[in-house]
Amino acid sequence: MRSTIVTAVAALALMGAGALTVPAAYADQDQPDLVATTGELLPGAVEEMQAEAALPDPALDSPSAQLATAQRVTTGQALPQDPSATLALRDLWVSKSQLRGTERRAAEAMLARPSDGSNDPAGFGYTVPEQPPLCNARLCLHYVGSGIDAPPSAEWAAQSLAVMDAVWASEVDSLGYRPPLTDGIKGGGPQFDVYLKDLGGDLYGFCSGESKRKSRTATGYCVLDNDFSAAQFPTGTPEGNLRVTAAHEFFHAIQYAYDYAEDRWMMEATATWMEERFATDVNDNRQYLNRSQLYLPDMPLDMFSQSGGFQYGNWIFWEYLSTNYGVKFVNKAWKQAGSLKGDGGKNSIAALQKLLKGKGGLTKVYAKFAAGNLTPAATYPEGADYPAPRVKGQKALSKSKRSKRFRTRINHLSSTSYRFRVGQGLSAKKWKLRVNVSGPMKRTSPAAAVTIQYLNGKVKTKMVRLRRNGGGSLKVPFSGRSISAVSVTLVNGSTRYRCNRRTVLACNGVPLDDKARFSVRGQVVKR
Repeated sequence: MRSTIVTAVAALALMGAGALTVPAAYADQDQPDLVATTGELLPGAVEEMQAEAALPDPALDSPSAQLATAQRVTTGQALPQDPSATLALRDLWVSKSQLRGTERRAAEAMLARPSDGSNDPAGFGYTVPEQPPLCNARLCLHYVGSGIDAPPSAEWAAQSLAVMDAVWASEVDSLGYRPPLTDGIKGGGPQFDVYLKDLGGDLYGFCSGESKRKSRTATGYCVLDNDFSAAQFPTGTPEGNLRVTAAHEFFHAIQYAYDYAEDRWMMEATATWMEERFATDVNDNRQYLNRSQLYLPDMPLDMFSQSGGFQYGNWIFWEYLSTNYGVKFVNKAWKQAGSLKGDGGKNSIAALQKLLKGKGGLTKVYAKFAAGNLTPAATYPEGADYPAPRVKGQKALSKSKRSKRFRTRINHLSSTSYRFRVGQGLSAKKWKLRVNVSGPMKRTSPAAAVTIQYLNGKVKTKMVRLRRNGGGSLKVPFSGRSISAVSVTLVNGSTRYRCNRRTVLACNGVPLDDKARFSVRGQVVKR
């Protein structure tokens, strides 16, 4: 999985002193096989992943503990509970000012640029002198001419600079995001610095924070693998891996110009979404879809899991928003989340609530997203290429078997869907399906969406109007002449948290409305 340093900055700022407890499923491996190839969660996976979400955020640990974590993960001795190298380095950067003496010097050495050579004990330092960097007006590409860190050719170095420049043109010039903040003369000049380094097959690249500026903004630099060789990166091509990594990591540097400590799921999900904007033909981000709400709707949208990787898969939520409200929507979200004067200064969920207030509200939009995921071909520009998701339960209703009830519990910003198929004896036009929903109190933001699937391939979605007590009903066509099935998506749209409670969820908070009870009954009736 692609590691990112922006995720690293929030991890050190959140770790609490004292050992983290690790759910049993994560004890043996960093990436447990909790998800089947179909995207279906294996038994017990939801409970294990939710337990991980409830752990203290590693970025709340003491600076000394963060230093120890960064030393482990950058030397291949990581523990199962440790964050990625990039996340650990970011967190160390955030908290290094609290360190003194030997620990402070060790932290500064670990955060050194590759050009600092042997001063970087993490192994990111060059072992031979740099070549003259390749620079244009806004970027400098640094590399060496020999040894393990050297690019395969001078042409590859030039291509790397050209790709980074194209990424800048796409993300800053075309999409309108802020450029990374200038670092003065570090790296030889005011340009943004990018380094080529042999990183290996687990780490494609990272963009590290370096110097804090106003509010929660900072300068930084990026490091990319020097060649993306097939031996180390067997998936994709070197050129494709370079393009998606450059797009993803550079967007983290852009995020530093807004708020380097924003909610972690938003930072990673939007960076993965950016891959689609710059390199839509590569489709590298599809590898994360089996851990997205397309196929795991019962995992909270704001879930950050070092092992599960849901924050990468949920780029699909931002794809839904940009498809329906324009590609600039994500830019507006970062402006609402930004920390500078004139920005919104909000956490990820509050930023979404502000932007979606005039579009029906976050709960309604989220419910339509959850329902739309049942038919990706009708919902996403490339959705016809996505495997069809499964519903949690389904039942064929007929003239002799006219009703079925499903019950479930749903966590915040999650959903569960059930399908009622048209069975025998319902060919007359008069047949309808009455959907009765029972959910929690309306103040906790429950929702229900009904998706009608027609035999001609047409799809129509209707919202169930819920009363104050969480109950509601809707009657829809259910004739075998025109309808194949009706699906009901039950949604816990709660965004109520007790914030700043040392979790990895939105606002570092504890959700107040998890495990909400829902039920749905489908009943075949005549007009």
